Amino acid sequence: MAGKSRGEGHIGLLNGIAAYGMWGLVPLFWPLLKPAGAVEILAHRMAWSLVFVAVALAFVRRWAWAGELLRQPRRLALVAVAAAVITVNWGVYIWSVNSGHVVEASLGYFINPLVTIAMGVLLLKERLRPVQWAAVGVGFAAVVVLTVGYGRPPWISLTLAFSFATYGLVKKKVNLGGVESLAAETAIQFLPAVAYLVWLSTQGKATFTTEGAGHMALLAATGVVTALPLVCFGAAAIRVPLSTLGLLQYLAPVFQFLLGILYFHEAMPVERWAGFALVWLALTLLTADAWRSARRARVAAAIDRAPRTAEKPASAAVDA
Repeated sequence: MAGKSRGEGHIGLLNGIAAYGMWGLVPLFWPLLKPAGAVEILAHRMAWSLVFVAVALAFVRRWAWAGELLRQPRRLALVAVAAAVITVNWGVYIWSVNSGHVVEASLGYFINPLVTIAMGVLLLKERLRPVQWAAVGVGFAAVVVLTVGYGRPPWISLTLAFSFATYGLVKKKVNLGGVESLAAETAIQFLPAVAYLVWLSTQGKATFTTEGAGHMALLAATGVVTALPLVCFGAAAIRVPLSTLGLLQYLAPVFQFLLGILYFHEAMPVERWAGFALVWLALTLLTADAWRSARRARVAAAIDRAPRTAEKPASAAVDA
């Protein structure tokens, strides 16, 4: 039984690395879709993602959730909000990569955990531990330093961080599985996406049918590029501890950051290094605090599970 558990954990870890690795390397993919513009790529991503997840769900015959969702207007409205927010996130990310802002985009996913914590305090009235407050403070200082460095607020990073944090908050309330959630969201996105692509074609500006079969295949592959990491993430989420997933999530922005510097050769003046260093310090504080909290929880759970030695009745002690 222990061997099976270790095997499941190993499979989960590999899936987690695959998911975050694919998300980290995706900046290599979007430039391949040029000369398509960011909005055209986004529309294809929304449309083809629905096609891909619909085929996947048909293969596993998992449709019961759809009927339940349609009977719950509040959850359906939340799915629509999630679809709108992730549309903004996807669009800004594609534009930033294809416009030479990969490093700034990576910063958005570095500061996302800090934004999530801040939203928890402001919206959910959560209470933070002192180390978490320190991390948020250091993160705020990093944004100030980067604002000075860029000569403007790092709006790409902030948009990506806040949109993804909002998306996570809404998805938590919807409480759907990863693939099911993507299917519901892209179902809402599908008609506007197809309508835009048809309009683009009537204007003679669409690239889908004008750049060859390879370009068509790459645009269609946006569905796979979107859904496949999510499938791997789902496989990891049910097999590895949340603390491990929390560490793995940093793989994606690390890969993106390295690609921005080493592959795309984006500039990194001293003040940007200083801002990133502060962000990494904040994340180190957060990670250390999360691990300490998780270890305490495991110890407490182990103590609760341990059999308690029966105490001698007081009467027996008196009789002795």
